[in-house]
Amino acid sequence: MDESPLGRFVSALARTSAIAGGVVLCVVTITTVFSIIGRALIPLGLSPIQGDYELVEAGMAFAIFAFLPWCQFTRGHAIVAVVTDKLPVRFNAYTELVMEFLTLILAVFLTWRHWVGMIDKFGYGETSFILRYPLWWAYAAGLIGATIWVVVCIYCVIRAARNATSRAPVMPESEMAE
Repeated sequence: MDESPLGRFVSALARTSAIAGGVVLCVVTITTVFSIIGRALIPLGLSPIQGDYELVEAGMAFAIFAFLPWCQFTRGHAIVAVVTDKLPVRFNAYTELVMEFLTLILAVFLTWRHWVGMIDKFGYGETSFILRYPLWWAYAAGLIGATIWVVVCIYCVIRAARNATSRAPVMPESEMAE
């Protein structure tokens, strides 16, 4: 793992984002459980949580975007290396650099379109059907994780470029193994 100040900062940023996503995911799970119990016990006077679907939808969107930076930072994406494991380390290092750059392009594109969607929801004043909360709130929450993902992707491109251009590149592996 990169122990430079930048590496530690990006690691902490990605980790914090993932933890926030995990907390929201736990809250969504608890909300769902209580809502299901409420539905099951309607004959006893209980009821489901109003707007539970809307809360789950917004929470899951946030959680997904919040997990992407950590997955990117730790190289947690699925890799099929049947062929590349047999190729030279330098070739794999350059392959990683290309893939990190392509992921950065994807992250920037998705973040930009998410921003445009948020501005659209804000401009039209759209609200959720049951709870009537402004939909742009959910978009803004997701945009936090998406923006952090772009920052982490930029760092990962730099990390991969340093590895590919070093005198002795190392085989890119998951940071989780360290």
